[in-house]
Amino acid sequence: MLKNRWEFPATSNPKSLLLLQESLQIPFAIAKLLVDRGIETYASAEKYFKPQLADLHDPFLMEDMTLAVNRINQALYQNEKILIYGDYDVDGTTSVALVFSYLKKFTNQIEHYQPNRYTEGYGVSFKGVEYAKDNGFTLIIALDCGTKAVDKVAKAKEYDIDFIIADHHTAGEVLPDAVAILNPKKKTCSYPYNELCGCGIGFKLMQALAIENKYDLKEIFELLDLVAIAIGADIVPITGENRVLAFYGLKQVAKTKRIGIKTMLELANKKSDITISDLVFTIAPRINAAGRIDSARSAVELLLAENEETAKEWSDIINDYNAERKEIDKDITAEALRMIEENSAFEDRKSTVLSSATWHKGVVGIVASRLIEQYYKPTIILVESNGLATGSARSVKGFDVYKAIDSCSDLLERFGGHKYAAGLALKLENLPLFTRRFEEAVSSRITEEQLMPVLKIDGELFEEDFLNDSSTSNFPKIYRLLKRMAPFGPLNMTPNFIIQDLEDTGYSKIVGENHLKVSLRFKGGSKIFNGIGFGMGDKLQVLKDESKFIIVVQLIENNFYGMPELEFIIKDVRC
Repeated sequence: MLKNRWEFPATSNPKSLLLLQESLQIPFAIAKLLVDRGIETYASAEKYFKPQLADLHDPFLMEDMTLAVNRINQALYQNEKILIYGDYDVDGTTSVALVFSYLKKFTNQIEHYQPNRYTEGYGVSFKGVEYAKDNGFTLIIALDCGTKAVDKVAKAKEYDIDFIIADHHTAGEVLPDAVAILNPKKKTCSYPYNELCGCGIGFKLMQALAIENKYDLKEIFELLDLVAIAIGADIVPITGENRVLAFYGLKQVAKTKRIGIKTMLELANKKSDITISDLVFTIAPRINAAGRIDSARSAVELLLAENEETAKEWSDIINDYNAERKEIDKDITAEALRMIEENSAFEDRKSTVLSSATWHKGVVGIVASRLIEQYYKPTIILVESNGLATGSARSVKGFDVYKAIDSCSDLLERFGGHKYAAGLALKLENLPLFTRRFEEAVSSRITEEQLMPVLKIDGELFEEDFLNDSSTSNFPKIYRLLKRMAPFGPLNMTPNFIIQDLEDTGYSKIVGENHLKVSLRFKGGSKIFNGIGFGMGDKLQVLKDESKFIIVVQLIENNFYGMPELEFIIKDVRC
C-alpha cells in the first residue's frame, strides 16, 4: 500500500472559529470544519446546513440563455424536429434523459442520439450531423459536449441545422458558430457559478424555458434526480449551486417516479438513506457500462422507461454490460500492471503511458484510475486501432493533466477534457514521441508532494466528542451535525479525523481479503468502537504492539443488525 502524505488544512481564523462555535453552539471540531471550508458566519452556516431551491441562480444570467430559449420556443411553435444529442457517459446520458423527458411534454417531434464510442468517438460527430440531415431535424441540442465541435457545427449549418450547445468542458480559442453556447467556462460568460456539470447546464436550460413560458417549476425540480446522479458521477465540486442541486436531487431520488432509477437501486439493494456515494457506486457504473460495452442508448432508454416491463428489459441488458465490463476491466488492469512491473524504465518516470491493440476502449479510463491507485502518477491508457492510439488520461491531486496534454497538442489528432481527466487520439507513428514529450511535460511541472497520495486531516476528536447528549438519538451531537454536512463530494469531502489515546480491546483482527476489523476504546474507557480498514491488514500489528498509535477515521452509521451504531472507517494508522 502506498504511504499517505497527511495534509493539514491551513490554520483556521481563530476569532471566526470561536465566534461561530459560540453562535451555533456546536463542537469545536465542527466549527473548525466549517471555517476551513469558508463558512465563517451564522448566515453562511445557515445556508450551508439548510440549502434552499431559492438559492439557485437565475438561469438567464448565463450568456446566450435567452437565445437558446427563444430558439427552442420557435422550434416548438413551428413543430420542428429536435434532436437531443448527448455524450455516452453518465453526465451525457442523464443530460439527454432530462432534456428529452421535459421537452416531450410539448412535442412529439423529438428524438435522442448518443454517439458510438468506437465508430464516432467523444462528443458531436459528423455521423450524428448526417443522421440529423437525413431525418429532417432542424435543431440539435448538444449536451455535455459541443464546445469544441467547430467543424461539425459548421457542417450542420450547411444543412440549415441549428445548434444549441449546453456544455461545461474547457472552451477553446475558437467557438462553434451555434445559435447559443451555454457554458459558464467561456471567457465571456459571467454566470455566478462555473462548476456545473453538463446535466446541471441542461437543467438550467429547461429551468429557463419554464420561467420564460410560465410553466410550473415543480415539474422542473422533479428532474433533479438525474442532476444528482450526474453531479456524483462527474466528480464536480459539491459547493454553491451544485450543493443545492445535489441536496434536493438526493431527496428526489428517494421519491423518484423514474422507474429506471428505482430498478437500479433495487438491484443494488439500496432503498433508503441514499447518498452521493451510493449513486456513484451503484447507478453510475451501470449507466457507464452501456456506453463502454455497446451503446449508451440503452442507458437513456432505461432512464426514460415509463413502465416496469420496459425498465426490467433495459435493466437486464445493462446489468449484463456491467458484468462484462468488470471482467474486461480486471483483465486489462492485470495486464497493464504486468507491463509496468516487467519494464524497469517505469520506475524513474513521473508519468505512465501504456497502449495495446488488444485492449477494450470502453474501460481505459477505469484502468488508468486503477493504475493511479497503485503507482500514483498521471496516467494515460491507449488502444491501438486503425492507425490511431485512442484513450483516456487521469491525474493525481493538484496536477493539471489537461495542460500537460495540451503542451503536446501538435502530435494529437484530437483531445479534450479538464484538469483531472481527458480523452485523446493520435497517430500510432507519433506515440513514441508523445510518450517522451508527455513525460517531459509532467516531470517539469509536477512536484514530489503531488506524487504521494494525500490524506487530508480535517481535525482531531477526543473522548468527550463521543458523549451522547440526547435522549432521542443513539448518536453524539458531533455525528448528528456531520450528517447535516452532507452531501459530500469534491471541496466538501467526508471529513477525516485524527484520534489518539485509543487502545485495542484485544479483539481487532484481519478479515476477508486483508481488511482490518478493529475493536478499540479510549484508554481507561469502557465504550467500544468498532470499525473497518479496507486493505489495511498490515496495520494490525501496530494496534497490537504499540502502546500509543494514531488513527485517522471517518464516522459512519451502521444499521446492519437493525440497531444503529456509530462506527469508524479507518483511513490510516501510525505509531
